[in-house]
Amino acid sequence: MTEYVQEIAAWQAKRDAELRNPDGWLTLAGLFWLEPGRNSFGGDGSNDIQFPGLSTPHLGEFIVSDDRVEVVIAPGVDVTHEGVPISQMALTDGEMDGPVLACGSLRWFIIRRDERWVVRLRDRAHPALAAFHGVEYFPMDPAWRVNARLVAHPTPMSIPVPTIQGSVNQTPSPGILHFSLNGTEQRLVALGQPDKPLSLIFADTTSGHETYGSGRFLTVSAPDASGKTAIDFNRAYNPPCAFTPFATCPLPPAGNRLAIPITAGEKNYGDH
Repeated sequence: MTEYVQEIAAWQAKRDAELRNPDGWLTLAGLFWLEPGRNSFGGDGSNDIQFPGLSTPHLGEFIVSDDRVEVVIAPGVDVTHEGVPISQMALTDGEMDGPVLACGSLRWFIIRRDERWVVRLRDRAHPALAAFHGVEYFPMDPAWRVNARLVAHPTPMSIPVPTIQGSVNQTPSPGILHFSLNGTEQRLVALGQPDKPLSLIFADTTSGHETYGSGRFLTVSAPDASGKTAIDFNRAYNPPCAFTPFATCPLPPAGNRLAIPITAGEKNYGDH
């Protein structure tokens, strides 16, 4: 029992450190969808993209085509990549997240979402990071760690997983996790690959009240050869959207809304 309590305490401490990281979710300051062609950006409102909290009126332009994004920096502006000043640079490679550029406390890079290129902006001096007071947890209870069994889908498949942006992603699912809580049989659709740790996105009757309204996440150890694993709801945690409006979080897939309260893991944070 003491060892398990220490294990959960260590997990919570690691989670707190991740949230306080200057490149963590609390430092997100913007999410900007790029249009084909030239997209000017900088601190001035006349730009196609305005970076908040930036005194430099015009930083440069993002040049967007179907398969790549380049950046051209305005003359005399100090923008760096890995500490080296740049004037022009390719920011994408297929659908991989691009290199990180910096100007003052701001950091930005390109991501791919819904077949479009997006600028993700961080501010290492973001007020949300300075104001972070930690996440509140339900009291730890070993009873929330339950045995589970993965029942594989008849054939390999992907399932539709909606996002908070209104889009839908087809996501690999190895099967259904079956388990029991308080004598009642429950099930959750698992995401990922059967021979690796699985992901759960679930909601319950605390969602929108004690916990984040769109649900929470969980990581489950890879099932053994017979499908056996364990679900530890003490490790349920909030998605990034609980901390920032600039994340593109997935929502629980069909079947992952439990009709019972899961009073374990992280409680809600803020009002996102």
